[in-house]
Amino acid sequence: MESRARITKTIALAMILMLSGCSSWFDSGNKDPDVHLVKVELVQAKLLEQRFKLHFRVDNPNDSTLTVRGLSYTVYLGTIKLTEGEHEKWFSVEPNSHADFVIPVRTNLWPHVRPLVKLLESPDRPIPYRFEGTLETGLFYGYDVHLMRKGEIIPGDFIPE
Repeated sequence: MESRARITKTIALAMILMLSGCSSWFDSGNKDPDVHLVKVELVQAKLLEQRFKLHFRVDNPNDSTLTVRGLSYTVYLGTIKLTEGEHEKWFSVEPNSHADFVIPVRTNLWPHVRPLVKLLESPDRPIPYRFEGTLETGLFYGYDVHLMRKGEIIPGDFIPE
């Protein structure tokens, strides 16, 4: 009877030790990538449609290649929602490196023209922006990285090239 209890305890201890090793399956120890909105480029501005290019940079702080499957995003200028959408183009970021990508967007700022004019009154005064999004990563088992960044843009940067 005592040997049966000893065997049961030994099996239980072995299972606990094995399960503690399995925790590495769920937590790889990798750091989350950083995503930065580097530039908002005005391509064309018409009365009812404006076209922009959003320039992003993804920094991979890890020792393994990062696979990016997509990005859903919302960008605000001040309190005005500039755009929102999804970008579903796959790409890889090498270990301890970064990759740049550009998302073309279309928007209609006509309903927000008055607050936008107030933001643009002073060409030297920075306009606050906020970027919120979710970066979808991983090759087979993906995980989502939730993002929120704030910064400022100088109105003179919106001159079409």
